[in-house]
Amino acid sequence: MKQRLDTLKAEVMAALNKAASSREITEVKQQYLGRKGPVAALVKELGGLAPELRRAAGESINAVKKALEAEVELRLSDFERREQDALLASETVDVTLPGRRLPLGSLHPVTTVMSEIEDFFGDLGFEVAEGPEIESDYYCFEALNIPKDHPARDMQDTFYVNQDAVLRTHTSPVQIRVMEGRKPPLRIIAPGTVYRRDSDITHTPMFHQVEGFMVDKDITMSHLKGILSSFLKHLFGKKREVRFRPSFFPFTEPSAEVDIQCVLCNGSGCRVCKDTGWLEILGCGMIHPNVFASVEYDSTEVTGFAFGLGIERIAMLKYGIDDLRVFFDNDTKFLRQF
Repeated sequence: MKQRLDTLKAEVMAALNKAASSREITEVKQQYLGRKGPVAALVKELGGLAPELRRAAGESINAVKKALEAEVELRLSDFERREQDALLASETVDVTLPGRRLPLGSLHPVTTVMSEIEDFFGDLGFEVAEGPEIESDYYCFEALNIPKDHPARDMQDTFYVNQDAVLRTHTSPVQIRVMEGRKPPLRIIAPGTVYRRDSDITHTPMFHQVEGFMVDKDITMSHLKGILSSFLKHLFGKKREVRFRPSFFPFTEPSAEVDIQCVLCNGSGCRVCKDTGWLEILGCGMIHPNVFASVEYDSTEVTGFAFGLGIERIAMLKYGIDDLRVFFDNDTKFLRQF
């Protein structure tokens, strides 16, 4: 056993003397002192020795193993130090240079406007609610009093997943889902992504909307006008004039379009407002009794209003952007402005 240990020790030392790097020292360690190396093999042989020889042989193997491990660590440390010194000598570091800062991102203008809308209505006690982007025909149309022959059913407007499911064309289905599960009083806004088959400078197949509604006893058109007027003046300035025009939506009655004084010409008339001095901004109205019936609300006991607006539309007017598509081009030159 002693002769075998002396031979093994000499072999390991010879291999260490030939090593020219820390990597080669590590390879020698793995080859001789690893779990499958010759030292481990000698330990396994101890079980075959006579009991009176086993202890002495074990002590000899352990002593050689510790001595070799100490020699390996000493040489490994020496090589690593020399390699580090050589690396530092070959590289020049100018400690006077400023540190490299990672570029910071910023909120997308659509996100900024959405947050501003949520903050305004949050201060009025409105909650934020969400719903699925793939909606059933019932929630997207039927429950909102949109009959089968309504233009919104046309394939040119709506992305159909199958006969009974669509990519929602508005966030109004959230109104139905909330009212199904809760009773008045309700103050809810539902921001989210919607989809329609349109694509030009003022339309994209995917965009964002905010649906808002309020349901309680004795809610009137005055409440609707007061809240929306305050909201639009908050966004575009207190001096900005607001007007309500009669309109039609299947889910509200009476219905109205809301216009603001043109943000570019201040009402004097320009190409953007088609010389009218006004810009259409959102649609609204008192919730239709048929919509209340679909959620089992008694329209003789409660009333409510609803409104919907496109967030990109607001952002375009707020920041003076003339092409909706730039919001989704991922052009950093454009996005750095916000």
